[in-house]
Amino acid sequence: LDKRRKGIFGPPLGKKFVFFIDDLNMPAREEYGAQPPIELIRQTLDHQGWYDRKNIGAFRKLVDITYVAAMGPPGGGRNPVTQRLTRHFNYLALTELSDESKSTIF
Repeated sequence: LDKRRKGIFGPPLGKKFVFFIDDLNMPAREEYGAQPPIELIRQTLDHQGWYDRKNIGAFRKLVDITYVAAMGPPGGGRNPVTQRLTRHFNYLALTELSDESKSTIF
């Protein structure tokens, strides 16, 4: 990402950045049920950026970024994701096709 002006970062002017997150629900829950990586993603979506760790108090705003995520159903190492995060996304759910349907389509 390029620095646009003080505290604002984004792709080069006139371009958009697509940020793809695969297996969004993989981070394990900690002792109190929180998922810190998920909370960082949620903060980015809620506030369009995050705070700088070196310059305490400086907020780094991100612009012209689209977030796309993929995840499987909970279970088998995948954890449920909070509604605080999923409210930022549109859902598209697909069911597994049978072999007969696959052969008909393809």
